[in-house]
Amino acid sequence: MPELATRLTRVLQLRHPLLSAPMAFAAGGALAAAVSRAGGLGLIGGGYGDLPWLQQQFALAEGERIGVGFISWSLAKSPSLLAAALEHRPAAVMLSFGDPRPFAAAIHAAGAALVCQCQDMQHVRDAVEAGADVVVAQGAEAGGHGALRGTFSFVPEVADYLAAHAPETVLVAAGGVADGRGLAAALMLGADGVLVGTRLWASREALVKEGHHQAIVASDGDGTLRTRLPDIARELAWPPGFTARIRRNAFTERWHGREADLAQAVAVEGPRYRQAFEAGDPENTAVWFGEAAGLVHAIEPAAAIVERMVAQALDRLGLQRPAAA
Repeated sequence: MPELATRLTRVLQLRHPLLSAPMAFAAGGALAAAVSRAGGLGLIGGGYGDLPWLQQQFALAEGERIGVGFISWSLAKSPSLLAAALEHRPAAVMLSFGDPRPFAAAIHAAGAALVCQCQDMQHVRDAVEAGADVVVAQGAEAGGHGALRGTFSFVPEVADYLAAHAPETVLVAAGGVADGRGLAAALMLGADGVLVGTRLWASREALVKEGHHQAIVASDGDGTLRTRLPDIARELAWPPGFTARIRRNAFTERWHGREADLAQAVAVEGPRYRQAFEAGDPENTAVWFGEAAGLVHAIEPAAAIVERMVAQALDRLGLQRPAAA
């Protein structure tokens, strides 16, 4: 019996009601496997569709029950990636930032749970229409791409909508959840569990450069902003309505508010951006963490992060962890 038994632990057969976010370029097989071993469900970040990399990460997680996540609008350009991922029998497939309906049937036919990350109520309605098993309500506090709704009001609104229109659909909260207080609060707001990004980005297993890890430890919750800059620098045509939350640094100081200038200079600035990212430069590229940075004080093993979050949540909820046998 899970210590925090919820509909999420039942539907996805977990010990803890926690998923790791499928963060592009950071959430590889080692992180996914570590989170799953700790009792949650780890998700590999499928990102923009690098098949050899994806296959390598599944191999690194071999033997663990994990899932995978994709950027929906990018997956639509390379739908064969989904078929390749489903060959690995993931427990769940998470889709974000686009229409999930074209992929839902294949995911369910493979026996995987369909997890749809949503940033507004229309996304939620689309997810329900697609037959989502799990809806993730993502607040704007989250690192990486997202939209404008705040977690604290968005989660209960989605909970009420699902209760009225899709009562079997499980709800997960995301955005600013980095410790047991966030997990406990999410459950009180009507969620069945949490999706954790920033806190697990700051784990030893995450595919994050040392300089970027140092930057989050030195940062606080004021140290990020929402912007289109990394998408312009990488020449990625993200759909309207989505921006990226990244660290405030020399790159954002130079270009935020000058997006048109960056676009004009992208032939020079794009390669500079990519080189800085590969080098782990924390100042001249995007550093992908959210407002929960102020709750991160050390880079730790993912299992330790998960176990502490659950223990803190049990304490906050007035529950007692069962004694060891």
